[in-house]
Amino acid sequence: MTSAMILASEFNPIKPKGDELVIGTIAFLIIFVIFWKKLLPNIKKTLDERTDAIEGGMKRAEEAQAAAAALQEEYQRNLTEARHEAAKITQHAREQGAEIVAQMRGEGQEQRDNLVAGGRAQLDADAAATRSALKGDLGTLAIALASKIVGESLEDEARQRGTVDRFLSELEAKADAEAGAKAGA
Repeated sequence: MTSAMILASEFNPIKPKGDELVIGTIAFLIIFVIFWKKLLPNIKKTLDERTDAIEGGMKRAEEAQAAAAALQEEYQRNLTEARHEAAKITQHAREQGAEIVAQMRGEGQEQRDNLVAGGRAQLDADAAATRSALKGDLGTLAIALASKIVGESLEDEARQRGTVDRFLSELEAKADAEAGAKAGA
């Protein structure tokens, strides 16, 4: 046991030997200088690049997001303008359609009125021509009938015409009075 104690007393991990301490310190300094001069700048450069990439990526993402938001806003604005323009066009088309319908109705009404007025004028002209023709024929027939009934010839034509005209005027006056009474009722 004594030899183990001797060995244990010679080896103390807390108190290293002087030559090992010097060699360890020199090796540490060499490794530290190599690390400080060669490896640390590369590590720092790599870390800076990663930081820039991350921050730049975030910045680019924010810019892309802002650009997308602006593009979406412009799209919405254009869509709103297009809808507004479509509503204006639709309203204008409706107004034009209403104007065209009103114009066509007016033209149709005017054509109808012209046709009715022309028809009435034609009817009035035909009625006047028929009255005139019937007046002469009626007078001749009435005189012929009266001659047969009375048995004498009624040859005084001026007197015949006057009598027939007076009779027909009285009939027309009665017909006009009845038409006026019906129109008033």
